[in-house]
Formats: sequence, C-alpha cells, structure tokens
Amino acid sequence: MGTARERAPVAEQVEELLAGGVPLPIVTAGDPVLRRGTEPFDGQLEPALLARFTEALRVTMRAAPGVGLAAPQVGVALRIAVIEDPAPVPEEVRVARGRVPQPFRVLVNPSYEPVGTARAAFFEGCLSVPGWQAVVARHASVRLRARDEHGAAVDEVFSGWPARIVQHETDHLDGTLYLDRAELRSLSSHTAMAERWTQPTPARAAVELGFDLPGGTGSR
Repeated sequence: MGTARERAPVAEQVEELLAGGVPLPIVTAGDPVLRRGTEPFDGQLEPALLARFTEALRVTMRAAPGVGLAAPQVGVALRIAVIEDPAPVPEEVRVARGRVPQPFRVLVNPSYEPVGTARAAFFEGCLSVPGWQAVVARHASVRLRARDEHGAAVDEVFSGWPARIVQHETDHLDGTLYLDRAELRSLSSHTAMAERWTQPTPARAAVELGFDLPGGTGSR
C-alpha cells in the first residue's frame, strides 16, 4: 500500500524530503521504491523545485560518494537521475575500463540502446547496496536519449565507463538493480575487493571465483 509520503503527490513528497536537509538519506535494497519503476517527468515539479531537487541529488551523490544517483534511491519514483565522475584513477585503470571524467549532468526521462554488440565486464557497486560489489557485463557503448533539467534534448553516444554509469542509473528508473544483471559468483565485500580484486580488470577474480567473462573482456 505504501507510506503516506509515497501516496502523496510527487511535489509534496519532494518538498517533505528536502525539508529534512541534505545530503538526502539513500534508500537501500529491500525498499519497494527501488523495484516499482518510475513515472516519466512531465512537469510534476515546478522549475524552482526541480532545481532544488536535482541540486540535492548532486550534493547527496558527492557526499556518498558516488558517480550517479537516481531519484528512486532517495525514495522518489520519478524518472530523473544525475551523473558525475571526476575519474580519479590510475592510468592503467583508465585505459582498461575506459574511465574518463564526466561533468555533472541531469538526465530527465533517459533511455538507452546498445551501439554495436561489444560487451564489457567489470566490478560494479551501488549506493543502494552498500558494502558489496559484483561483476556486471554491460554494453560497451550505448546511445542515450533524454532531456536535461532545462528541457533540452540529449542524444549522445557513451562508451567505456560513462556508458556503464548511464546504464546503471537508467536501470534504477526501471526498477532494476545491478545485482539483477551481475555474475553472482563474483559477489565480493568491499573488504575482499580491497584485499584481492583491485586489478584493473576482473580476469583474476573470474579464474579464482569460477565465473566466465564475455569474450575478450578483462584479459590479463
């Protein structure tokens, strides 16, 4: 049936949420809001409230810290997400994962489709599944269609790690968690990651934990 907040109009939900200050509390796995999917944004928030909400998402994402945050992760079932990645990683990681800096962006009503057939598998985590990471095979390149916070059309191709971020956050808006797509034999705690699997690719983890990688991905 949902809580009183969840049954309220979206604008009221957001106002109540923002009244508690930032960073916003992040919803974790097991909360139904992460599984229900979202309603498309169609003016439910006035421009000033939308600006306040996306700024709160930005502050919350940075404080976590993370490289993306979707509205359902703060309990709001609206098709909005934010992404940003300063990519402070060593050169070998940047090359292996295609991880390059991404500026702060607001994605309104995003959707993606694969570009080509190549897939890449790497460890991935989620602010809504704290303490764990697992290997996820995703499209190496995707075409993103969305609107920005001002209503301008976005139609871009993302590759490498930025493509992974786009897919992860858009999936949240469809009620999908990264674990739904993960190789569960790879599931590792943050402690295990720090002690064992800090290599640029998950090739060693695949051998030692006994799972397959897409052809050519993560070779040593």
